[in-house]
Amino acid sequence: MQELSVEEIDRIIEMAWEDRTTFDAIEFQFGLKEQEVIELMRREMKPSSFRMWRKRVQGRSTKHAKLRNFNEGRHKSSRQKQITHNKISKR
Repeated sequence: MQELSVEEIDRIIEMAWEDRTTFDAIEFQFGLKEQEVIELMRREMKPSSFRMWRKRVQGRSTKHAKLRNFNEGRHKSSRQKQITHNKISKR
């Protein structure tokens, strides 16, 4: 496994906990395959936290791009604000 900085490890753990971030996205960004992410999580987390995470992601279709029921796009809540243009504050 490659050498990762503390910040990279923190980001990988954060991405692994996110429901909609796929293992493919982690591999694309950091070059770690799913099994390597699992090993990193096992090494970096408390045993109880690792078991909770493993139970949560096991078989979860949103963590595997091939199992998702949509091909493109992202979920957007109907309550999310619509951005019509960027506002830049001026001094």
